[in-house]
Amino acid sequence: MDFGDTPAEAAFRAEVRAWLEANAPAKGSPEAFDGMSSPGQSALQEEELAGRARRWQAKLAAEGWACLDWPPEYGGRGASTVQTIIFEEEQSRYGVSMSMFMAALSMAAPTLMAWGTGEQKQRFLAPIRRGEMVFAQLFSEPDAGSDLAGLQTRAVRDGDEFVVNGQKVWNSYAHLADWGILLARTDPDVPKHQGLTYFFVRMDTEGLEPRPLRQMTGGAEFNETFFEDVRIPAENVIGGVNNGWAVAQTTLNSERAAVGAQSSVVDVVALTSLARSRGRTTDPVVRQALAGAWIRSEVLRYLGMRVYTALSRGTEIGPEASIMKILTGDHIRDTSQVAMEVLGPWGMLSEAGSYRRDQGEGERLGPSGMINEAGSYQGEGEVLGPSGMVNGDGWVSMMVSHFAHKIGGGTPEIQRNVIGERILGLPREPRADKGIPFRELKG
Repeated sequence: MDFGDTPAEAAFRAEVRAWLEANAPAKGSPEAFDGMSSPGQSALQEEELAGRARRWQAKLAAEGWACLDWPPEYGGRGASTVQTIIFEEEQSRYGVSMSMFMAALSMAAPTLMAWGTGEQKQRFLAPIRRGEMVFAQLFSEPDAGSDLAGLQTRAVRDGDEFVVNGQKVWNSYAHLADWGILLARTDPDVPKHQGLTYFFVRMDTEGLEPRPLRQMTGGAEFNETFFEDVRIPAENVIGGVNNGWAVAQTTLNSERAAVGAQSSVVDVVALTSLARSRGRTTDPVVRQALAGAWIRSEVLRYLGMRVYTALSRGTEIGPEASIMKILTGDHIRDTSQVAMEVLGPWGMLSEAGSYRRDQGEGERLGPSGMINEAGSYQGEGEVLGPSGMVNGDGWVSMMVSHFAHKIGGGTPEIQRNVIGERILGLPREPRADKGIPFRELKG
């Protein structure tokens, strides 16, 4: 099978490159926003980066490059799988991060297309495509992560509204979001999977409070979110009352595919350049590790094509998303570990201890190894890379944040259960709570 571009695909890639060259911010430029979750940012810096991200998404939508694979009736081009992949490959070369829009584009929108009413689709899809509605996922709880159906956040019907009380956690960008996708318990008198309802909720609703969580990376894109008598209109129920578990499966499968697609955050070419700049490419162990990283990235790329193909055919994403999810987490962990081996002692420095150069790429450090008054910690003659980072161009942050990639979207243990049961046909794990009303489980 030939995975190279056909003449038509090559022409499309050239069109994409030309548009991005004319419009997209370069990595490391003042207009870039690919450091959305970088450690040590102030709230003001974060808001500024979020504003750049929103403006970029609006520009994509205005010029016909947003949500290429969406059907034309929803504002997309109905683009092919390969065209979508080509655009994402080319866009990844620039100072752009779509992570803030992941919950909106890769969770809320696919769920809405599958379960929403006509009025709901008209209300939400166009603003999502234009970057006007940033979403956060409000699923996990302190006592309900892997066992999501055990969640305890309650939504009680009161006329044309539901009143919500409870707590959620690990909610990416909830402090920057306009809307949340919420799974809450509406009937405690039925088994736990049957009494859940799926809502869209405005994040500025009275009684709803997201609180950023500082992580060991130094960043704080995750949140814990509290609900105290939060009122949600009944018209914001997606897929019907007490049908939330079925609706959530669409979201979770889409999330796993999206998290799996994050293998693009690992730039194997950049890692090879780093090894070359440090004279490590003649080391047979390093060469073998680089080859392994490249093989993993290619396997994930082709798995991504498989998922995109399913989407383009209107097929709901299945357990193959779990395979991608597991492999991506392993790829990010293993490849960032290779980077640590290449960096050696410099891998112990955080990005807060790295300083961008004031001059152009390729500037050599002077006798003191200093590149500005703050100073770098490398020796004389070290050549700076394309990003101007002197301690590994983000590899340190990737290494310490790889746990989030493995856990987010469902732990590896949960994904292996999905693969075992839905692909291999293994018997389901025994459930002591099957058929028991939720109220009795928590009594």
